[in-house]
Amino acid sequence: MPATLRLREPREMLALIPHQIGFRPVESAVVVSLRPPRGRVGLVVRVDLDALADEVTGPQLARTLVAHLDRDGARSAVLVVYTATDPRPHPAHLTWAAVAHLREAAHLLGQVPVWVVTATGYLALDCDGECCPPGGRPLVELDSTQVGARMVLAGSAVADRRDDLALIVPADGEARRAVSRVRTRWATRGARAAAEGASALERWRLDSLSAWRDQVRSAAADPAAHGSRWGRIEAGLRDRRVRDGVLLALLPDVGTLPEDLVRGPEPAQTALVRMDEALARLYDPVRGVRPEQRPWDVHVRVLEQVVAHGRAGEQAPACTLLAVLAWWAGGGVRAELLLERALREDPEYRLAQLYAQAVGAGMPPGWVAAGD
Repeated sequence: MPATLRLREPREMLALIPHQIGFRPVESAVVVSLRPPRGRVGLVVRVDLDALADEVTGPQLARTLVAHLDRDGARSAVLVVYTATDPRPHPAHLTWAAVAHLREAAHLLGQVPVWVVTATGYLALDCDGECCPPGGRPLVELDSTQVGARMVLAGSAVADRRDDLALIVPADGEARRAVSRVRTRWATRGARAAAEGASALERWRLDSLSAWRDQVRSAAADPAAHGSRWGRIEAGLRDRRVRDGVLLALLPDVGTLPEDLVRGPEPAQTALVRMDEALARLYDPVRGVRPEQRPWDVHVRVLEQVVAHGRAGEQAPACTLLAVLAWWAGGGVRAELLLERALREDPEYRLAQLYAQAVGAGMPPGWVAAGD
């Protein structure tokens, strides 16, 4: 999850960016919001370099980026371009058009400094002196910064490619077959309960929530623990009421609200009101809270195991919940990739559609919007 950092020199910011977005940018433009007081790092947004440089769509994209900076409370900004070679000797390089579009859109923020990170070095674009020789200063200098060391010690890892951020490696065949048998039995039990009536269906839903809570407790006690409940969780998440109960169980201090939500033929009005109040911790700038590292890690681990052991093409619920967790922690790119997967598996999955709209619009989680 992102750290609150104030950076004393440009190379610290350059070391931070891959950790903030989660992967090493390639042919990209990254805009960094600097908030008061004293230039605290805020929003970090990456776009394709050729998109920002495009003479038709680039200016509008630049205005969109600046609008995000404004909502983030930026008082200044920095643009970092990632490209293969030093663009300074090449007037037609995409970097120059991208910089012109961003600077024109961000004129109210003053002169936006531009740094360039190439395959071998880093440099200030406007520098033509000895401080930034041809090709830039050695890239290895970014490996020895204080901020880089802090992020590594905090457990931050940087993926080599954007798509790797949402990569979940499937479990081996035998493990998946064992979970599949549990999932099939649990889904059959759920269908039978629905046919038997509201009371039986309520019991099945409560048992599905119990499977989630039990697996979370097991994973918290032993991170390497294998779970016999992954199939039950996968089948349970196909039920919208169970899924919403698990979504609430991801949040702090909800008590028995997840169980209260699944009781009865329809959710009680009091439970729906409490659900809205609980979800405000995700998105509301006043009531939003930052996720706590320990339960957040455990929830991610359990959901990833559900996906890893689950049936291909049926992971829209788990991938959507993983996307919510990623977005809540400030991992917008991972959230976007997970939502793309969810919608590939089920294009009509409504919760994924809603969060995809929010993430695509650059909506930050509540604690970020509040300037936590």
